[in-house]
Amino acid sequence: MSTEITQKPAVNAPSLAEVNASVRLGSSVVGWRRLLGFLGPGFLIAVGYMDPGNWATDIAGGSRYGYTLLSVIMLSNLMAVLLQSLSLKLGVATERDLAQLCREATGRWVGVGLWLGAEIAIAACDLAEVIGSAIALNLLFHIPLMWGVLITGLDVLLILILQNWGFRKLEAVVIALIGTIVVLFGIQMVLSRPEYGAVAWNLFVPSVQILKDPNLLYIAIGILGATVMPHNLYLHSALVQSRNYERTPKGKREAIKLANIDSAAALTVALFVNAAILIVAAAVFHRSGHYEVAGIEDAYKLLSPLLGAGFASTLFAVALLASGQSSSITGTLAGQVVMEGFVRLKVAPWLRRLITRSIAIAPTVVVVALWGEHGTEKLLLLSQVILSLQLSFAVVPLVIFTGSRKRMGDFVNAPWLKGLAWAAAVVIAGLNGWFVVLLVRQ
Repeated sequence: MSTEITQKPAVNAPSLAEVNASVRLGSSVVGWRRLLGFLGPGFLIAVGYMDPGNWATDIAGGSRYGYTLLSVIMLSNLMAVLLQSLSLKLGVATERDLAQLCREATGRWVGVGLWLGAEIAIAACDLAEVIGSAIALNLLFHIPLMWGVLITGLDVLLILILQNWGFRKLEAVVIALIGTIVVLFGIQMVLSRPEYGAVAWNLFVPSVQILKDPNLLYIAIGILGATVMPHNLYLHSALVQSRNYERTPKGKREAIKLANIDSAAALTVALFVNAAILIVAAAVFHRSGHYEVAGIEDAYKLLSPLLGAGFASTLFAVALLASGQSSSITGTLAGQVVMEGFVRLKVAPWLRRLITRSIAIAPTVVVVALWGEHGTEKLLLLSQVILSLQLSFAVVPLVIFTGSRKRMGDFVNAPWLKGLAWAAAVVIAGLNGWFVVLLVRQ
């Protein structure tokens, strides 16, 4: 593998060219067998919806406000299903990813600005993964937090190994890690014995208090930023093209249908994980009067004593480590997509990963050195708010492109879907705008 930055790829060359159309599909006409060939990209995307940044916001929300913010998780997940569906449809229909189309529509300099914004979002996400993995190593093996942060820089080697195995095997590893998280948090939720009536009510009925309380809104927007992630919209439009489906209207129609099933199933798993984290925090911490458990380390220390199960904390830490490592993979892939799409620059995957991880490690090292564990808690929450503030710069172009018959042809959004997509874009922009107003007032 080359260690150098290569020449700019051709304008029409796909991002992630090394995996484009590389996953062969079976010739079986049986529906479920065809579906198996498409399973994978949705789960790589879903990893970003259950990374350590989600843990921080969900734990803070559950411990302080009980089950109140479950409706925000549900709303965020529904918007994620809609937006990821638009993203994959864009990739299949145009045979381009969102970053490439943004560059083509806006030109070089605006493209550079959008690229820098996307890089900030990826760095914020990677920052959460660095902190989460370092905390997990500290909890499981008593490795000092600073050393844990530095050790996470070595996961570039893990990414290289997985990519060399082949894209399908990389997907299988990620799905196995997601399965680990689901099982471990399923056990945690059963042990916590939540009030299922209150869970159901708060899951489907939003509280107006969320808009009135600045602190509650801060965490709500953090959950939104941790759930609907801007770089995932760029990434999904590229990953869906990894399948070797027929590039014909009929083949594309089938690809969109099956890829949507893959995406919806994966995001349903992410919904369960996020809801389970907040439910456990509400049932264990809020119910016992521990309202200020905003840190992952505090949650780890309190889980076993409050649940009466000695292994509860260990399950929590193992799930956290699985979350951090699986999220690292998608961060690398997303970085490649935005760099190749926006600035048409191709970088060796290991170098791309090293750059991204270095950007994330630098502020984390400073914060750990100056403020220790308490500083990492605030940094985690802040990273999710940064992601949320960056969302509109990916969502608005996505809605515009998928609503354009010139771009999409027969796959253009139906009028009802256009309305729904713009409603989601307005909600995202409106919440962020209101959040800024509340910050100015404080």
